[in-house]
Amino acid sequence: MAKLKYKGLIGLEIHVQLATASKLFCRCAVEFAAEPNSRVCPGCLGMPGSMPVMNKQALERAILAGLALNCNIAEFTKWDHKSYFYPDLPNNYQISQYDIPVAADGYIEIETQPGQIKRVRIRRAHLEEDAGKNMHAGNYSQVDINRAGTPLIEIVTEPDMSTGAEVRAVAIELQRIVRYLGVSEADMQKGQMRFEPNINVIIEQNGDEFRTPIAEIKNLNSFRAIQGSVDYEIERQIEQFLESGTVMEMGNKSTRGWDDSRQVTVLQREKEEAHDYRCFPVQNIPPVKVTPQWFDEIRGRLCELPLSRQRRYTQQYGLSDYDARVLTAERGVAELFEAALKAGGDAKRVCNLITQAGMKLAKEAQINFDEFGIKPDKLAVLATMIDEGTVNASAGDKILTKMTQSEASPDKIAEDENLIQKSDESELEAVVDQSLAENPQAVEEVKAGGKKSKKARGFLLGQVMQKTKGQANPKVVSAILGRKLE
Repeated sequence: MAKLKYKGLIGLEIHVQLATASKLFCRCAVEFAAEPNSRVCPGCLGMPGSMPVMNKQALERAILAGLALNCNIAEFTKWDHKSYFYPDLPNNYQISQYDIPVAADGYIEIETQPGQIKRVRIRRAHLEEDAGKNMHAGNYSQVDINRAGTPLIEIVTEPDMSTGAEVRAVAIELQRIVRYLGVSEADMQKGQMRFEPNINVIIEQNGDEFRTPIAEIKNLNSFRAIQGSVDYEIERQIEQFLESGTVMEMGNKSTRGWDDSRQVTVLQREKEEAHDYRCFPVQNIPPVKVTPQWFDEIRGRLCELPLSRQRRYTQQYGLSDYDARVLTAERGVAELFEAALKAGGDAKRVCNLITQAGMKLAKEAQINFDEFGIKPDKLAVLATMIDEGTVNASAGDKILTKMTQSEASPDKIAEDENLIQKSDESELEAVVDQSLAENPQAVEEVKAGGKKSKKARGFLLGQVMQKTKGQANPKVVSAILGRKLE
């Protein structure tokens, strides 16, 4: 292994279910976990005489995704009959786009290291219908046609990635983009986003270059599985090369599955080539022409994308790369953050409220933080209260929790819950004097300096906080202690 030079050559196919109310070519509802075979009609059941009608919203969302991926959008596109048998697709063929995809020749940017950007080219993005779902139990199988005909956009990258970490980064960024745009919920646990990396390895040995046959790993639905399967497959192909001493580059590429329990890929079948699909235009669905006016209307729906916004947060507000990534993971959270800043909140304080206590509360409630419905001006007020010392950070977290449960203002909650800090110097000075009188040894240790001094000062501060039941402003107490212990 040490004598070999090798590099992964990885492309990615991504199937993204579009967030539409109905299917691609009929009016049946798109609904997850509905009663099996209850969302079907003659069209999606492939019955003779049924006429497909294109879903306009699906095409618009595919175009919007293509624009976000910096693609060229086709002014004219058509639908193609793809001869590929699915047991759960009643037509026995798939309606897709072959030679004229709706979007092509774009790119997506990922952050490989903080501040380090890599560009991965997008070959194409096309619309097609999804298949249904096979359910296997014991010695028999059942078919649920509900999902058949659901609109998908299939995105195909160039083989510009070389590691599992890069493939994972592309997957994460793509999920963020389609969610930001609202074109897909992209919930992988519901099958709304599925990944299929195509992997081979360039190996250099003794001045010769070899390329292993391409293996496609099917239907990955977690970021952990994406990275683990790619890294394993690279190692497997290298080991296979070492065992044989050469590489045969003939024949179709193979299709493999990912065994998550064993953390290995397993052979499934040989993969079809493009000519095996025998694509030809569908005759009963009109082609699509995108007029300049329609295109401009769709383009007007674009927003600032997550990676661009993430970089802006680090530069404009001085946030860490981690905090900026957390804030921009969901569009609603990022917009709440910015609205709170416009209302007067300090960027770092608002960030801390959202990314620490806020995200914990959201995780427990299994929602995004913005879905609590907290008004941005109230979030700004709470941030200012903490910065000005009206309440401490711990009390701020308690107030934020109460704000997720009611529409009360943060200052009202602080008053009702007795969380407002005591900052009156004359009142606190009396408590400090009492604490110093009760702890003469700690006072002497502070005055003596040395290793025990800092610990003793902290002890005295703690005594004051205890006597005031945590309501004393620690900054004011520290200043008073400093004067009296000089």
